[in-house]
Amino acid sequence: MPRLKKYNEEEVIEKAMNLFWLNGYKTTSMQMLEKEMGINKFSIYSSFGNKDGIFLESIKCYKKKLGKLIQKLQKSESGIEGIKEYFYEFIEFSKDNDIAKGCFVTNAANEIGQEASTQIAQALTSFTQNVKESFSIALKHDKSKQQNIIEQQADYLLIAMFGLSSATKMFNKEQLDNYIENTFKNL
Repeated sequence: MPRLKKYNEEEVIEKAMNLFWLNGYKTTSMQMLEKEMGINKFSIYSSFGNKDGIFLESIKCYKKKLGKLIQKLQKSESGIEGIKEYFYEFIEFSKDNDIAKGCFVTNAANEIGQEASTQIAQALTSFTQNVKESFSIALKHDKSKQQNIIEQQADYLLIAMFGLSSATKMFNKEQLDNYIENTFKNL
């Protein structure tokens, strides 16, 4: 008879996600995860396989949390202004008790980059493609833009978002506002 889980998987994964988000993938040890998640190693390995399994679930958790902002952007009919609003809202989203953590996915991509396992690399790529598609959808509201321009601008905005994600960890509100305003001047 299988053992009954005495924990909520969503709750423990959110704890793991926050630990990875603050400390990074490489620095976060299994012992740290065990302590933060409040479950023993047997339960961790049984439910998630290994550290990569926990990290993959953490990416899903982050995607779900950020999903509200993405959905709002996708439903917006204000085009570039909707994307700009997303940038501003992201800054607030990425804060934890006034500590700016940046973007979970950007942090992971910057930290593990080429060293990522195939599954983690695919999850990170899928996530960024989803954000890019959301930008493309919003840009299509400007009927004067041709598809190739939309794709170029979506790439530009995705890379700008990566820059903003990193910048939120270091720069003040005025500097971030200036970055966003200047990002959108050329669109």
